[in-house]
Amino acid sequence: MLGKLNHELFLESSHTDPPQIILDVDATDDPLHGNQEGRFFHGYYKAYCYLPLYIFCGEHLLCARLRTADNDAASRTVEELAPIVECIRNRWPNTQIVVRGDSGFCREELMSWCEDNDVDFVLGVAKKTAD
Repeated sequence: MLGKLNHELFLESSHTDPPQIILDVDATDDPLHGNQEGRFFHGYYKAYCYLPLYIFCGEHLLCARLRTADNDAASRTVEELAPIVECIRNRWPNTQIVVRGDSGFCREELMSWCEDNDVDFVLGVAKKTAD
């Protein structure tokens, strides 16, 4: 995680409390070349890679967590979101927070955490493939 300083800089970028903010969560491949520690072949990307987690609010990067690719795309999302949401709520208590992610983040743990913490969410649902 980038830390509280980065969160504070993000919060100071707005002169007024925004009525709503959207936190985009995403994971993408970071290809590996060689035998780095944590090397894992990811079938979706068809390569050896890491699978970092990113959390953005608009152009502001709030989290960049390097992770191995042998975990679910949504792994540790709640642990990374919780301090970000807490920091935002301390400064902007009336701002609606929405978490947005693709189907890789449509997980019970994340949705339950959002519901328990008054955070709205928009998550994709993977379509069923034809047999």
